[in-house]
Amino acid sequence: MPEGTFLMGDVSGDGDPADGERPVHEVRLDGFAIDATSVTNADFARFIEATGYRTEAEVFGYSAVFHLDLDARPSDVMGRALGSPWWLGVRGADWLHPAGAQSGIDGLDDHPVVHVSWNDATAYCEWADRRLPSEAEWECASRGGLIGARYPWGDEPLHDARLANVWQGEFPVRREKVDGPLTTAPVRTFRPNGYGLWQTVGNVWEWCADWFDPAYYRRSPRDAPRGPEEGTTKVMRGGSYLCHDSYCNRYRNAARSSNTPDSSTANIGFRTVARRD
Repeated sequence: MPEGTFLMGDVSGDGDPADGERPVHEVRLDGFAIDATSVTNADFARFIEATGYRTEAEVFGYSAVFHLDLDARPSDVMGRALGSPWWLGVRGADWLHPAGAQSGIDGLDDHPVVHVSWNDATAYCEWADRRLPSEAEWECASRGGLIGARYPWGDEPLHDARLANVWQGEFPVRREKVDGPLTTAPVRTFRPNGYGLWQTVGNVWEWCADWFDPAYYRRSPRDAPRGPEEGTTKVMRGGSYLCHDSYCNRYRNAARSSNTPDSSTANIGFRTVARRD
């Protein structure tokens, strides 16, 4: 990504005020190098083979699985998430078993790794001599050089463009597979943005380095902001295959969300950035 400035935040007024996507503000960044895609299952498998690392989902013994993608014994299902019953707590769900203990990742080498917590992603970065992007770096990269655009491809509505892996159909009960699979798609699906990045929106949420604070933009510095000094949740960007305008339009460049650093689900992954000298 080239050195320069960009406008960060929700120019179009599409966001939930509680997410803190405003005010729109100018940010200056040094040049940086970011992965063209989310980290894949094949990438993550090399890390595991080299280090013997166990993800937090493996240590805890469970993770969150989307209810239509379940592949597990009934006794493995721990219950539904309060307020979002399409999420099931499932014993044995982890990056190797994304839909539950009876599932696997054969044939999914080029899909994004999921069921990885922020802590897991950071461990991968340490091994790879990389780092997670700052929230500002992530948004700058996702915009692909377009000023104020809703999406990496511009402002063209998604239902006309078919340009991202998000929910098509009646959420959360019926998926129209007009854009591919029920869950993740290969990381090089659809088309890259103006900077050559694939699927920064849709497919999987991506962890960023920053702590999350919905009020942060009101005090964010202009030069290379790194987020609050402390917090309880970490920033996630980009939305996922479960995003749908009926309840979640966070597959936009400016959209923000967060989760605790030890959380993992079937729709959270990450991409990395080169460390600075």
